[in-house]
Amino acid sequence: MAENGQDWKREDEDDGDQEIDETTYKAQKDAIIMAIEVSDSMMKPPPPSDSKKADQDSALEAALKCAYHLMEQRIISNPKDMMGILLFGTKKTKFYNDEDGRNGLGYPNCYLFTDLDIPSADDVKVLKNLVEDGEDDDEVLTPSSDRAIMSNVLFCANQIFTTKAANFGSRRLFIITDNDNPHPSDKAAMSAAAVRAKDLYDLGVTIDLFPITRDDSKFDLSKFYDDIVYRDPIAEANSTAVAISKSGDGLSLLSSLTSNINSKQTPKRAMFSNLPFEIAPGLRISVKGYNVLHRQTPARTCYIWLEGEKPQIATGETTRLAEDSTRTVEKGEMKKAYKFGGEYVYFTPDEQKSLRDFGPPVIRIIGFKPRKLLPIWASVKKSTFIFPSEEDFVGSTRVFTALWQKLIKDNKIGIAWCIVRSNSQPILAAIVPSRERSDDKSGTPYLPAGLWIYPLPFADDLREIKPPDGVMQSSDELKTQMRTIVQQLQLPKAMYNPLKYPNPALQWHYKILKALALEEEVPETAEDATKPKYKAISKRAGGYLEEWSGKLEEDAGTARTSKSLKREADDEVSYRPVKQRRGASGQVNPSSMSVAELKEAIASGAIMKMTVSQLRDIAGSKGLSTAGKKAELAERIEQWLDDDA
Repeated sequence: MAENGQDWKREDEDDGDQEIDETTYKAQKDAIIMAIEVSDSMMKPPPPSDSKKADQDSALEAALKCAYHLMEQRIISNPKDMMGILLFGTKKTKFYNDEDGRNGLGYPNCYLFTDLDIPSADDVKVLKNLVEDGEDDDEVLTPSSDRAIMSNVLFCANQIFTTKAANFGSRRLFIITDNDNPHPSDKAAMSAAAVRAKDLYDLGVTIDLFPITRDDSKFDLSKFYDDIVYRDPIAEANSTAVAISKSGDGLSLLSSLTSNINSKQTPKRAMFSNLPFEIAPGLRISVKGYNVLHRQTPARTCYIWLEGEKPQIATGETTRLAEDSTRTVEKGEMKKAYKFGGEYVYFTPDEQKSLRDFGPPVIRIIGFKPRKLLPIWASVKKSTFIFPSEEDFVGSTRVFTALWQKLIKDNKIGIAWCIVRSNSQPILAAIVPSRERSDDKSGTPYLPAGLWIYPLPFADDLREIKPPDGVMQSSDELKTQMRTIVQQLQLPKAMYNPLKYPNPALQWHYKILKALALEEEVPETAEDATKPKYKAISKRAGGYLEEWSGKLEEDAGTARTSKSLKREADDEVSYRPVKQRRGASGQVNPSSMSVAELKEAIASGAIMKMTVSQLRDIAGSKGLSTAGKKAELAERIEQWLDDDA
């Protein structure tokens, strides 16, 4: 599997090659070392330009800024991931290889600026001072007169990964440089670097190269880095294996690492792993499930004590006390029970567990249906993305891919019985295929290709919604005008991508946390990318909106006039000044009183002689609120009559 947006690819003997993107959804902690070269060419400022969008920073400054923003992003989006910054080509040498922080074995011209660890606020402050304020009192960014030996750089990274992140599933080394041949005449040094690179790959470390060019120069990978960076042959065939950035035009590839810094990226953790997927009796494969679509909200992970000189994380303790004697209750004394008929029915933990046991976890397909039979209103819960796993059943990917292709080809969905976890409630779900991101018919290019568990509603989940009485239905002319407005507001081939619209409330929350942690000024306003573009809307559909609004007011006025005439006619027919309509029991039926009768009752004070139940019947028949006391109900009815007049 390749990192950085490259697709995971397997060979399929029957159907040919099939790509399914798994990179975004692999659940694991990540360790990143950003190795940035320090040299005279990297420190050279970009050529002067009158363009406001032109780069003002050197390649080294831009790389450090990208590292700074990436570190900020990782603190929020991946709080358990590690990140370190290794500068090579520096005049000074610094490397720590023990827990006491003493200077151990050194690697010439390698400077470990930030050790591989979960970034702390102090690490961010130090990097920020170096990047934005230019505080380099230790002369860290002073380049060496000699080029760094790449075998030393790779071996240094090897030692860092081995000592700091030995058990991490994902370890990546980012090399940022503008030199395509660090050892042009030293074949021994090139061979040693290739050996060190192979050692890293044998340890499961992925090396990613971010080359930088200047002016009309080219970065020739064949001179040195073809033996260092193991590229995906599929991406190489499409000429997208290594994207080259040009200094002066912006570090496009490095900027892509931090383009979503204000968009909180939720870690994609597996909801379930190696779950049996039964396609037919006796045919099973294993899949993993991922919660791709999820509403993210600010979550408190700890309490902070602010009364001391420095904020500290508070450690909480929970103690259960008896209500009558305040005696400490131990865990073994507690029992769980259900109340039934005034008595408590006790269950042992095993009995309570058996009540929720509907069988072992499984996804079992029980049939197939045309996709057109799946209505849009059936979406009552979020879907779960499933992806094949080879850990339990070898060949799961091939079978999974064949099923996915068949469902897309025949435009069908599967109906499945699902128990995704032990003790979870069973559901009936549709197995819905999603198309490739590059497919024009996908509709969701920001989602991966694969299968989705689409929960189906039970009868209790559905309800019939009836419009309230008296609601005016829009005319055909209004509908036609609104259709024109919607067409004007639709951009050609535009697609809504939720990843481009960060939650403004979340971003404001994280900005406040960042300001408090880094002792910065709290921002006054929050950025909101979800605000409508009023000028563009007015330009494209302003005239149509005014016409539609005028037609709406005209129709509403006509409806009010018709309603008023109908009410006056009803008043003339139902006016009975002497004889009151009575129900079967001989009592007055309040809900059938006309407007004239209500006015007479208010004028004579008879309305206050009615009961609260009668007043509520009158208020309910007129569409008013029935809450409140007798005086409030009478006042509400009188106000309604005044407004109607």
